[in-house]
Amino acid sequence: MARRATIRELAAETGLSVATVSRALNGHVNVASHTRALVLEAADRFGQQDSRGVPSGGNLANAVYLRCPYVLTDYFGLIVSSVCEALERHGIVVVLSAGERAQRHGVLDTLPARAGLTGAIMVLPPESEEELVRLRDRRFPFVVVDPRLSPPRDVAAVSAAHFAGARSVMDHLLELGHRRVAIIGGPQDWLVSDTRLAGFTAPLARRGVLPEPSLVRFVPEPNEEQGYLAAQDLLATAERPTAIAAFNDKMAVGAWHAAAERGLRVPDDVSITGFDDIDISRATQPMLTTVRQPLAEMGRMAVTLLVQLLERHHLEALHVELATELIVRGSTGPVPSSY
Repeated sequence: MARRATIRELAAETGLSVATVSRALNGHVNVASHTRALVLEAADRFGQQDSRGVPSGGNLANAVYLRCPYVLTDYFGLIVSSVCEALERHGIVVVLSAGERAQRHGVLDTLPARAGLTGAIMVLPPESEEELVRLRDRRFPFVVVDPRLSPPRDVAAVSAAHFAGARSVMDHLLELGHRRVAIIGGPQDWLVSDTRLAGFTAPLARRGVLPEPSLVRFVPEPNEEQGYLAAQDLLATAERPTAIAAFNDKMAVGAWHAAAERGLRVPDDVSITGFDDIDISRATQPMLTTVRQPLAEMGRMAVTLLVQLLERHHLEALHVELATELIVRGSTGPVPSSY
């Protein structure tokens, strides 16, 4: 008997992205006919598809709406891939909405009335707390992954332990002797920005070091360019920081470029840390000290919670935080002797 292939295996077989394969399998209208045929032929070779092009064991009357209104880069792509694979193991069809166009307003209000949808998983949803509460009150099962805002009561949510992760970074830098540590935070209206900032500053306060407002920057988008611009500003001060703790790995790499432009060596002149432990953290030389987030496990946990909601189980833990891990690499070192 032919076994069923995973979405990741089909992506490798066809050379397409995981998101494209998922859309093709689920009959998404924005998939070219030749692309869908390529995926279905690969699935047939694995014995996954039946004659209608629906994953065997799947049921279009038992579909989950997966919404990730961002480009599926390494960060979001890992979460979405793990959600798709976990749902597939439960025989649940995925209706994927991804990319910046998925940020359109009013989507949540339409979900309970959409034929065939039994629930939803939403990654970093941009909607307000009121909109999430309204969907909850209509008794439509859903789970939020990496919530942008503090999740409302009785809304299932999965996130990483951002406070603990940021605290571990600052503890590490303080042990190396750093006291002038600059912090480049993410968008100020994101819950995670507040949580990580609190984690960064807690070890400083514990040692009697008052965080200097002049050493904190927030950016509108957590990308490499914004990290570069923020670090340029920070490193241009008369008394520059000896270390920079960035909101994520991409911003840390941007800060690295800014330091290099000023002739500063990492970590001899300035230490730099990131957050996430995505592929780019291993692209620098030396590699980046960062915090590993369990991105794939976040996706799998979201599916576990949603399946329990669909089966009408009572969830004792609605807001789940998964442990992070400090990964120490070569981008951090002792405070320069001149300080």
